[in-house]
Amino acid sequence: MSTVLVVEDSAAQREMITDLLRKSGLKVTAASDGVEALESIQSHLPDLIVLDIVMPKMNGYEVCRRIKADPATQNVPVVMCSSKGEEFDRYWGMKQGADAYIAKPFQPTELVGTVKQLLRG
Repeated sequence: MSTVLVVEDSAAQREMITDLLRKSGLKVTAASDGVEALESIQSHLPDLIVLDIVMPKMNGYEVCRRIKADPATQNVPVVMCSSKGEEFDRYWGMKQGADAYIAKPFQPTELVGTVKQLLRG
């Protein structure tokens, strides 16, 4: 069973995304900010990361850059999931190394489909 790390500072959003992915048959762990996410990744390497952008301590762009710069984690797919839905935000997210970018609010099927597709890789 694949493990997905959900990094989201909003407790409600984090819970909603976690439930959605669990119901689709995935194991889910969660972090509430970028620093916590990087610590979690060091101790338990996930198969995929769903990453918010606007978070306290360290934003999603920086987290993504660090994940993709580290040889131990660079091949872990990252799905940026953010309320920043402008074309520039999408472009910048992909430029940081994200494998996919989903704007909030999103359709549950869009998120689950993207995650499953990247896990099949």
